[in-house]
Amino acid sequence: MKMMDPQSLPILVVPLINHLSSYQEALMRGWSPDNVRGEAAAQEQLNAIAKDPNAFLKSLQDVDALGPAIRLPNGSTMQRLPSIVRWLWDGEFAGSIGFRWQKNTSALPPQVLGHIGFAVVPWRRNRGYAKFALREVLNCARDQGLDRVELTTSPDNIASQKVMIHNGAVLMNRFKKDASYGGTDALRFSISLD
Repeated sequence: MKMMDPQSLPILVVPLINHLSSYQEALMRGWSPDNVRGEAAAQEQLNAIAKDPNAFLKSLQDVDALGPAIRLPNGSTMQRLPSIVRWLWDGEFAGSIGFRWQKNTSALPPQVLGHIGFAVVPWRRNRGYAKFALREVLNCARDQGLDRVELTTSPDNIASQKVMIHNGAVLMNRFKKDASYGGTDALRFSISLD
């Protein structure tokens, strides 16, 4: 794959087998796409890749919610929602962004913290990658007919808040996460898609 200028924005790609080794390297370096479950989630993904790389990649594009139930941080499970994952690519893996939704509504089940989650690898932060990724995925939400999306973050994650606000987010409320997510304080933002 062609290397991009380090100061240019990445592209969003559907995760494919030729991206997988770079993704695995990020996981092995300590990065995780899950900011709640962290290292445990990274290890689960490494195990899934080792078991069946193609099945792992397929699981990241589940627009019909056919995959297995989602395991919450407390070990309980919930029914899967339709979802997609895109990887930030700048010649190598630079981060991921996921979008999940319910068909025909902008509402989410109470145990789902938000429509969109993103994580940039530490060695690619402060380059505008997350702002770019969120802007692009908002178009996916529009394509699904949503009129708004919700995102959550911790009160001390200023970088994430700046990414959301840059893309039009407004703070809705401060709340305590459900016990299954640790019961910690969080901020809920909303982005109108009209």
